[in-house]
Amino acid sequence: MTSHTAHTGTERTNVQKATLAVGAVFVLFGVLGFIPGITTNYDQLSLAGHGSEALLLGVFQVSILHNIVHLLFGIAGIAMARTRGAARNYLLWGGVIYLVLWIYGLVIDHDSDANFLPLNDADNWLHVVLGVGMVALALLLTRDRDTTTRTTTTR
Repeated sequence: MTSHTAHTGTERTNVQKATLAVGAVFVLFGVLGFIPGITTNYDQLSLAGHGSEALLLGVFQVSILHNIVHLLFGIAGIAMARTRGAARNYLLWGGVIYLVLWIYGLVIDHDSDANFLPLNDADNWLHVVLGVGMVALALLLTRDRDTTTRTTTTR
């Protein structure tokens, strides 16, 4: 017996699936940043600034502001996964933002007021990986349609 599935045009593209996954991970880690035990030194979690000694997973320096940024960034990803174009933009420009944040984390003094999120060396490494990964996903997962569009419009 053969099963037939109707094509409704509502299937998610790979870039939309990736954006949804990235957004969900950001929401998850935003929530985890508020859970004692998963976040060590939780009693030292501050609103913002380098004085927050709370460490997500015992490694990544976080604050209330840092966790809220993760939550909002994740919610934006989930919302932008609704369309292919928005999903691509989320990954591409979100990746660029993380690369800029990586550079920012490299040039500031981690013990200064400029470190308002706060960031540590582990955060910097994570930001470069996130930035490169998100940009790569945006470009690689939309490459086929971009090539097809250029080929068909140049004929």
